[in-house]
Amino acid sequence: MDIEGEWSDQVKNPMLYDSPKESTSSDSNLSSIGNCKEVCQLSPRTPKRLLFECANAISEGNMEEASTIITELRQMVSVQGDPSSRIAAYMVEGLAAKIASSGKYLYKALKCKEPPSSDRLAAMQILFEICPCFKFGFMAANGAMIEAFKGEKRVHIVDFDINQGNQYITLIQTLANQGGKLPYLRLTGVDDPESVQRPNGGLVMIGLRLEQLAEALKVPFEFHTVASTTSLVSPSMLDCRPGEALIVNFAFQLHHMPDESVSTVNERDQLLRMVKSLNPKLVTVVEQDVNTNTTPFLPRFVEAYNYYSAVYESLDVTLPRESQDRINVERQCLARDIVNVVACEGKERIERYEVAGKWRARMTMAGFMPRVMGPNVVDMIRKLIKEYCDRYTLKEEMSALHFGWEDKSLIFASAWR
Repeated sequence: MDIEGEWSDQVKNPMLYDSPKESTSSDSNLSSIGNCKEVCQLSPRTPKRLLFECANAISEGNMEEASTIITELRQMVSVQGDPSSRIAAYMVEGLAAKIASSGKYLYKALKCKEPPSSDRLAAMQILFEICPCFKFGFMAANGAMIEAFKGEKRVHIVDFDINQGNQYITLIQTLANQGGKLPYLRLTGVDDPESVQRPNGGLVMIGLRLEQLAEALKVPFEFHTVASTTSLVSPSMLDCRPGEALIVNFAFQLHHMPDESVSTVNERDQLLRMVKSLNPKLVTVVEQDVNTNTTPFLPRFVEAYNYYSAVYESLDVTLPRESQDRINVERQCLARDIVNVVACEGKERIERYEVAGKWRARMTMAGFMPRVMGPNVVDMIRKLIKEYCDRYTLKEEMSALHFGWEDKSLIFASAWR
């Protein structure tokens, strides 16, 4: 997702007079709206207050007021300021794009179907390294997989979004360090041409890199790709074989699948039911713990602000504010997600995150049972957290691990069978 031109460019003709007002009767949505109004009424005229006032104006169809606030906000914020200024700089562009993209004007603020550039993919890998909560999510999934390897001679991992393959570089290195008789590992990656995270050129080079690493470390390994749109993948395409323990890994992928709120096909639950039919020994799920899926615009904006504020604050203790790596991560990854969450509706909203409880309900309805993360996995991550800032947190809840910043859960990892 990219805004045409630089982030600082003004969005043209942001006036809209026929935008429908979105509302909901759920307690959580009412709470978010209440928090928004409370901030607008009680706080000084800070960027946060102006953002909430602008979002409220948009939700009420008052685009003239919203446009005036956007102009004021752009004079106050900077992508190189403190965390509150940085997130405001990107969220204000999301609000401007919301006005422009939901109107009748020809100007199109977002290009949601554009494949990611190499810069974006590189920035994503940096994000996974400098924001420990993302890194811990991958580690938890790998730990659960390593435990599932025990007693198996052959293991087949199916991954619907391998990304750059870094998760499996770590997994192969961990296996090599264990010594003893290693199981034969077969990894199948779904090479979806429509995937938001798909590397340029597909998975061929990534598979070659993994095979070379495994050969150097003497880990028995082979890699295969399935070229298909994720929603069209069938059991026969995955080449599951007798005598292999099957593991399916969903790391930051499921939220890209449309659910019942987008289409009657409900590709999200359909994929889970298909995976269950394969009778896997283990399924791992790692996702961002926030609801940007079915929530209407105003409470969705409030929830996104609170969530990404915690992420931006956590980056402040990892990299200096002037760091180019940090600026690239915030712009290439976080900011684009924010704009998609704030500005897009329907099929154009690709970043459809759900909270851990909702994923738990989906997995249960698909027939899965929760599997507790082993104590070795939990202890390893607890030790690593201590090497970072003490404001990072780890909580065990309903068989899942929640990684957060202070009291805000950011990422959760769970295992299923």
